[in-house]
Amino acid sequence: MAFNRREARIRRQVRARKKVIGTPERPRLAVFRSAKHIYAQIIDDASGSTITAASTLSPELRDVISYGGNIESAQKVGELIAKKAKEKGIEKVVFDRGGNLYHGRVQALAESAREAGLDF
Repeated sequence: MAFNRREARIRRQVRARKKVIGTPERPRLAVFRSAKHIYAQIIDDASGSTITAASTLSPELRDVISYGGNIESAQKVGELIAKKAKEKGIEKVVFDRGGNLYHGRVQALAESAREAGLDF
């Protein structure tokens, strides 16, 4: 059987999701990465609701970012999601990399969110 990147990512995602659960006190910071954009959401899994979200398509970043599929734009999304979380009173989160490797854009988003004040 041929190797399928999408199925491998979903297997990793399911395996990690067993352990990474967002609570009201410590919600989950979920990252989704596509070829052109990167998205981040802070999710409370107990109520099944998204508390806040940011992406390269957000109005705050749309004028600043020329292309959403690079490390610089991922850093800006990390800063924005941390700022929005602070406004909602969220200091601590658990990081859900969505089955992606902790490398490149996912790593850049996580590190910039940490520098902006999120604890994980």
